[in-house]
Formats: sequence, structure tokens, C-alpha cells
Amino acid sequence: MFPEYDPRDRRFNDYINGNCQLEKLYTGTLWAEGPVWFCDGDFLLWSDIPNNRMLKWTPGAGVTEFRRPSNYTNGHTRDRQGRLVSCEHGARRVTRTEWDGAITVLADNYKGKRLNSPNDVVVKSDGTVWFTDPPYGILSDYEGHKGESETGACHVYRLDPKSGKLTIAADDFDKPNGLAFSPDEKILYVADTGASHDPDGPRHIRAFKVGKEGKLTGGKVFAVCDSGLFDGFRCDEDGNLWSSAGDGIHCFSPKGELLGKIRVPEVVSNVAFGGPKKNRLFITATTSLYAITLNRRGVQWP
Repeated sequence: MFPEYDPRDRRFNDYINGNCQLEKLYTGTLWAEGPVWFCDGDFLLWSDIPNNRMLKWTPGAGVTEFRRPSNYTNGHTRDRQGRLVSCEHGARRVTRTEWDGAITVLADNYKGKRLNSPNDVVVKSDGTVWFTDPPYGILSDYEGHKGESETGACHVYRLDPKSGKLTIAADDFDKPNGLAFSPDEKILYVADTGASHDPDGPRHIRAFKVGKEGKLTGGKVFAVCDSGLFDGFRCDEDGNLWSSAGDGIHCFSPKGELLGKIRVPEVVSNVAFGGPKKNRLFITATTSLYAITLNRRGVQWP
């Protein structure tokens, strides 16, 4: 399956390899999300949210079920010790999977009020855990359990695992969704998918400057989606941002310029760099898992 490359800037041609195919690695999910690569184990984990399970893809061995039930997990990442950090819609919490398989709850409430349904998560080099908390997992029973918002708002949070302190990093979002740091961690990108339930709502990515102790400033609109919604995204080593969208993958320069698109035949939810050289882009797209090799490495730890 050859992808339809849609260059918008000649620089995009340096990032793609016209000889590489868009590979469909698996199909059979209801809504695939949250891919995360384990370089030390040579496998990928991702979520099938409505089916309440996590799947594992291993090169040469195919797909197996990693965890069921999964508490309707959505986004995943790894901390600096290589442990899995997950957002659970069903339990309305962020957890860490220890090396022995035990589950540690990192955050499930803010000042005594339950979180909505943590969606996506990243870990900064200082160990702090950043996650978004829109209401998608409590709006119905499809991706979690229908319920009421106790916080009454949707925020971006920052957790210091050492102290256990949870703080609101940004409070002016409609439905905060995917997030990622720039390679130097001076910028935090956060998607707002408010247009999912309001045609006039936001469908953009914002860029915040990251200061001391995680203080965010700025928050200007970095890019607006021209097809569907931005959801999850990751940066490559040059600082380009590769984002999910309704028609595939959109690649933006650090200045917010649309460099090009990789068309995918399903709505894309999220991406993760992986493979031995971290230059393979794994793509979760509605019912399927795809992958394509690029000419740039991703920023991913470990």
C-alpha cells in the first residue's frame, strides 16, 4: 500500500522516502489509540479503547492481547526508568505499570474531585508527568463509563511524582487532547479538539513556552486543522511536529508551517516513533495499526 504523499513545501521531500510503503500491521480495533514503542523489548503497545483492551505488536510475531480489561486506556508513554505510564478513561486516572506488573496510581483526583478521563500523557526529562483531561471517557459508555464531571472543567495537568503534587498547568482549554514537548523541552504543544462536539469549537494545536517549575506562558495557536481534528502527535529530531488528522498525518515545521501530508485511508488518532533507529512512524487509525519509515528520527524516550 503506497501512501499518497502531499508535499506543501519542498523541505518535506527530505523527510519522506518515496520507496517506503505504508504498511497495515493489524486491523480489527474499534478505535485504536495511544501507541508507544519499547525499544528495549522491540515491540509496540497501543489501546483499543471501546473494546477495553491493550494490544501488543512484535515484529515477526504479530499481534497479541497485552491487557484486558484495560480500564479503557487511551494514551501511553514511558517514564525515564522505562515504565509504562497510561491514561485510563474507565478509572478516571493516570497509572504507572511497574516492572513486576503492579499498577501504581499516579493521579485520580484534583483537590478531592475525580478527574474527568485522562486522555494523553508525556513525561519530561525531570520526571514530571503531564497529561490532558477532557471528558470523552465520561460522555457515554462507549470509551469508558458515563458520568458527571466533578472538576467542572478540562485542564492540562502537571504531576511531580516525587512530591505527589498535582497542579493545573493550563486552564483555558475546551477539550485538551494530544500533547508533546519540543526536542529541547522549551515548548509544550497541546491540541484542543473542542470541535468534536461544537462545530464552532477549536480544532487547533497551541504552543506554550515552558519556564521554571513547569510554568507555561504564551499558548498561541500553532496550527489549525484543515481536515477533521488534530489528536495525538510527536516531534522528530529537527523539531518538526507529525500530527494525526482526519485525512492522515500532517507535518509541521517548528514555525507552524504545513510542510506536507501523508494520506492514510482511515481517520488517524495518534502516532509514535519507534523501530531500531526510531525512524519508523507507527500510526493508530480507527480500526487499524499502520507504519511507515521516514528519513528523520523521532524524539522518544527511552
